[in-house]
Amino acid sequence: MTATVTLHPGPGAGFEEPFEMLEACHQRVHRMLGLLQRLAAHLRESGADANAQQAARDVMRYFDLAAPAHHEDEERHVLPRLRQGDQAVLADRLHDEHARMATTWAAVRADLVRVAEGGWQATELDAAAARWQAMAALYAAHIEAEESAAYPAVRKSADAAALHAMGDEMARRRGASPLSARRPGRPASSQARQ
Repeated sequence: MTATVTLHPGPGAGFEEPFEMLEACHQRVHRMLGLLQRLAAHLRESGADANAQQAARDVMRYFDLAAPAHHEDEERHVLPRLRQGDQAVLADRLHDEHARMATTWAAVRADLVRVAEGGWQATELDAAAARWQAMAALYAAHIEAEESAAYPAVRKSADAAALHAMGDEMARRRGASPLSARRPGRPASSQARQ
């Protein structure tokens, strides 16, 4: 039930390629939502044992840290370009979904805190599982809209300088070394530790 949560991009998806990094974040979101669904099944079978408590902490860590940074990336770099490109309706939808995700996450997080702290009651599972499934459905539709419409539109309109600026800002906001300060051939994760 324990999951390793990677809060930085893996090989091949770094700040130098900001849209690949955003898509890699989506893959991690799907993995965390899968863990959340497995947690519901585990709670039904075994209760809030040590494995369930660790899984709850793993999901909380991801959605408390990485997911907000990802949404901020999109709010700063994707939605404004959509609005400039006459796709304000899509930008507004994605913005509204970010707000709904934050509200939904607050309720799901409260469930996970009870699991992580061992205060979980079996009678809570049906209502919690419905909240968790609603969060997964919201994220799935959101990610689909971003990857099929928003990201391609912004990629098409962004030149190399804009992509570099986007990746540089994303790196700086996370405390990683800016792209201009990196030595060629060194991955962002190793340079962020310098």
